[in-house]
Amino acid sequence: MTSNGPLRVLMLGAGSGIAQATARLYADENAVLGLAGRNAGRLAGIADDLRARGATQVETFDVDFTTAPVLPTLAAMADRLGGVDHVILAYGVLGEQALAERDPTLAQSIIDVNFGSAAVWTLAVAALLERQGRGSLVVLGSVAGDRGRRANYIYGAAKAGLSTLVEGISHRFHRTGPRAVIVKPGPTDTAMTAGMTKGGPLWGTAEAVAAVVRKAADAGGPVVYAPARWRWIMAIIRMIPAPVFNRMNF
Repeated sequence: MTSNGPLRVLMLGAGSGIAQATARLYADENAVLGLAGRNAGRLAGIADDLRARGATQVETFDVDFTTAPVLPTLAAMADRLGGVDHVILAYGVLGEQALAERDPTLAQSIIDVNFGSAAVWTLAVAALLERQGRGSLVVLGSVAGDRGRRANYIYGAAKAGLSTLVEGISHRFHRTGPRAVIVKPGPTDTAMTAGMTKGGPLWGTAEAVAAVVRKAADAGGPVVYAPARWRWIMAIIRMIPAPVFNRMNF
């Protein structure tokens, strides 16, 4: 159930590649969009593009999600949009695993952004949706949270915690009206993965993930993989015995 008129959508972390691709889908539907992030100049450019694509209204919010007072900031953004129907939480940092293993401050920053901050905003949005008795919260997780790997287990641990949180909120919402979904993309070609070697069948695009996010806001279970094949890939990876898994270099 949504409000009458155009969908009102708040994008938390609107500068991410997946968020931008998702916002373009909503613009095609003439939605009212709120873009929240840390780079005001970049958001202004994204907003202009979305207006040209058909968005009914686009508002930008200069927000540092790790330091902003969550409840008043969220309330102010929702008020400026005239309410919210969908909230997409898409921000995060990959970090440098090799450095973070030996630098507690760096490790903490990865965990604080990907879990600590994201968890607090997720809970605040959940409370807002619960009060209004409707709406959807879609949170970007990662397949990295499904099993710890030496290459990215700090990032993966934060995403695993976020997934559990969103699944719990979905359970809390059962039969009450709102919905909460964790979308778990596989490796995706975005600015976050700019330093990685890309290509091959396991890599996806921001546009493909965005299509999954948009659909998840309307229907589906509390855990969605993007693309869907990653559900089965990760099921196999989770079943690999530890002695075998430990010899694998990935």
